[in-house]
Amino acid sequence: MKRLFALIAFTGMLFFLALNVVVAQDQAAAQNTPAVQQADLTADPVEDAAAAAEEGKSLHSQLKQTFIDGGPFFMSFILISLVLGLAFAIERVLYLNFSTSNTKKLLTNVEQALDSGGVEAAKEVCRKTRGPVASIFFQGLDRVDHGIDVVEKSIISYGGVQAGLLERGLSWIALFIALAPMLGFLGTVIGMIQAFNAIEIAGDISPTLVASGIKVALITTVGGLIVAIILQIFYNYCLSKIDSIVNNMEDASISLIDLLVKHNLKKSA
Repeated sequence: MKRLFALIAFTGMLFFLALNVVVAQDQAAAQNTPAVQQADLTADPVEDAAAAAEEGKSLHSQLKQTFIDGGPFFMSFILISLVLGLAFAIERVLYLNFSTSNTKKLLTNVEQALDSGGVEAAKEVCRKTRGPVASIFFQGLDRVDHGIDVVEKSIISYGGVQAGLLERGLSWIALFIALAPMLGFLGTVIGMIQAFNAIEIAGDISPTLVASGIKVALITTVGGLIVAIILQIFYNYCLSKIDSIVNNMEDASISLIDLLVKHNLKKSA
């Protein structure tokens, strides 16, 4: 799972670097374009309009232009928050889905193993089953010789350990959920400062003077909020999944204790 997280983060950083390279190439190409070509009067206006409309339809072009208009410095940090947050979120989603198991089927298999082969057979069933519930069952069955009270305490203690493993990494997702809007608001403040600086230098209030600063402010705010919304959806999904798994763990643990009590009564009889 750690390798998967590292791969996702590495892929995101490559995407981020490639985007910066593309932005730099576009800016260099625009600067090196001769003035004669930019002011070509022989070009067909209809073809130019069609080309501009086609370029406007490209989602990649729009995203790239928005990234540039928002200021590559602040937008880069927002993009890094998105990439790292998604890496943690995807890792948690995969881990939680792999941790989900059919507890009713596991209980049936454990009960059959107890009746046919005893505790060792039931422990073997738990070894072959993935998920935190099977791990808790194994810890309880491993201490069955010490009495039901010890088994119950062992199940409770190890259940807390498994719950902690399920929640691992959620704090990082919460960090990027909070960090992305703050970075966006920081870009907003910087953009407004730029707008007021332009007014101060010009000594006049003109829409063209403040438009660029306000545009930066709005784009960075929107970018930060979008990142927070995306990560919040993953975060809430993970929380609901964890609640479901923990409830299954608690219910299955009670059923296991009942099975062991029944098994001990059969042995005594």
